[in-house]
Amino acid sequence: MASLADQLSAASTFLFVPAARPDRFDKAVASGADVVVLDLEDAVAPEGKVGAREQVASWLGSGGAGGPCVVAVRVNGVGTPWHDDDVATARTHGVPVMLPKAESAACPPGLAAAGVPVVALIETAVGVQGAAEVARWPEVVRLAFGTVDFAAELGLDHSDRDALSYARSVLALASAAAGLVAPVDGVTVAVRDADRLTDDCRHALARGFTAKLCIHPSQVPAAAAALAPDAETVRWARAVVEAAAGGAVAVLDGALVDKPVVDRARSLLARAGQG
Repeated sequence: MASLADQLSAASTFLFVPAARPDRFDKAVASGADVVVLDLEDAVAPEGKVGAREQVASWLGSGGAGGPCVVAVRVNGVGTPWHDDDVATARTHGVPVMLPKAESAACPPGLAAAGVPVVALIETAVGVQGAAEVARWPEVVRLAFGTVDFAAELGLDHSDRDALSYARSVLALASAAAGLVAPVDGVTVAVRDADRLTDDCRHALARGFTAKLCIHPSQVPAAAAALAPDAETVRWARAVVEAAAGGAVAVLDGALVDKPVVDRARSLLARAGQG
């Protein structure tokens, strides 16, 4: 069975569910999302955080993380009154952590000691500037882009793709330079607009992202479909791998096929579940 880190690396859909709504946990697991993120941070008011953590711990303790997907916990940020206990809950139950506002040069000591995989959420100007350092934390298996918080800090419209283009490029480059898989793109807040979600996914995919943060179960199938290589792309990738089977440089449909092209083809086939 693949490790948690490998499963996080292969995931294309990450579904948030409020940690204060345990009635939704099982439904989220059944949504088809690759990763369900129990959100102790933005989705829970300060006065409800302790109770929400207790509900998360109870559900995890009863086997809630044993379903068809990975279950992770978005903890409260470093320096908040809840961070240490949130991390301790993740450590106790052996589930990955999504860390908000990741921006320091090294993984926070408590999180580093927890021994669980980390998805680092980059959502501040400092975080974008330090993304290369965050991506190199030994604990981090993937970067994710918190578009809404990042745009708010800069006074931008989070749906303005041009305004966020530089930051997206930084995360994609930082991930590649650190040897991580492609990052996870931010949410589409228009929950009922499937066309917008699909277009957002395709835009992110063209800029080096291969996964999506979702905020409603209905977004999961549309995001998965938009991010998956289409049939024509899969056919091309298979043809490339076959053309290069002898190990030498080849020509396919008049185009050179060398190692970088073959590597991309194999990556596409892996994302399509045919690697």
